Amino acid sequence: MEKYNQTVPKEFILMGVTNRPELQAPFFGLFLIIYMISVMGNLGMIILTNVDSRLQTPMYFFLRHLAFIDLGYSTAVGPKMLVNFVVKQNTIPYYWCAVQLAFFITFIISELFVLSAMAYDRYVAICKPLLYTVIMSPKVCWSLVIVPYLYSGFVSLLTTIKIFISTFCGYNIISHFYCDSLPLLTLLCSSTYDVEMIILICSVFNLVSSLLIVLVSYILILGAILRMNSAEGRYKAFSTSGSHLVVVTVLYGTLSFMYIQPKSSHSFDDDKMASVFYTVVIPMLNPIIYSLRNKEVKGALHRIWIKLCKIPL
Repeated sequence: MEKYNQTVPKEFILMGVTNRPELQAPFFGLFLIIYMISVMGNLGMIILTNVDSRLQTPMYFFLRHLAFIDLGYSTAVGPKMLVNFVVKQNTIPYYWCAVQLAFFITFIISELFVLSAMAYDRYVAICKPLLYTVIMSPKVCWSLVIVPYLYSGFVSLLTTIKIFISTFCGYNIISHFYCDSLPLLTLLCSSTYDVEMIILICSVFNLVSSLLIVLVSYILILGAILRMNSAEGRYKAFSTSGSHLVVVTVLYGTLSFMYIQPKSSHSFDDDKMASVFYTVVIPMLNPIIYSLRNKEVKGALHRIWIKLCKIPL
């Protein structure tokens, strides 16, 4: 095995999404459009759910935090990924790499548990409508987002610090388009067993526990829907839950593919393709799937547009 000097690198080189020169410009244009749509959609959702009085419900409270999280981790990754398409050698300083990793882990774990909180919210709204405002009180809603933020921050710091206090070899090329934990582990000269176990245990716990909440919630929701006599009531329940299920399936599927697979079959090229979905595509789709198809959100946009048109120039 080739030996490298055990030093602290000043910077890392990110390989990017592709190394094919003819794809750099088309990918830059495509991902720039996707990122701009993501920023405008999520930022718009945050503003809209804050200013419109009819959107001050638990459902839109969670949507607002989901939009904040999507905006956070897409911005932690997106701009640096775009730079990689227009420069010959994309580098990221050592400490900026640690910051990017810490923010990304924080936001992606938070997303899992906010999605599970949204599933629980839909369960209460459909299965216990008369108790909805009592069960989903502001205190409960804040608890369902604050706890994931604190937990994800703790896991993020633990993983990031554990990686960056380890000994790096002289080789500083990361086979990814952002600083992710698994590619960074391949650059360590010291033992990676402890941090690999931390990542594995936390990943399994995060995926299984949050997915279990989603599955149980939707099994109970399905039972309640099947017992409904009104076709209109069933349609409304399906319409508010179906979009959530689509995004949950895509997100959990890609994360499971990334982090829960045999080491022998692990491929960083496959990881890149999966990462594109949950770092770039899903943050763009979420405000569209969850919100722009929603009549209440469309109504809020229409009311704001009318108010803006009445402002004298």
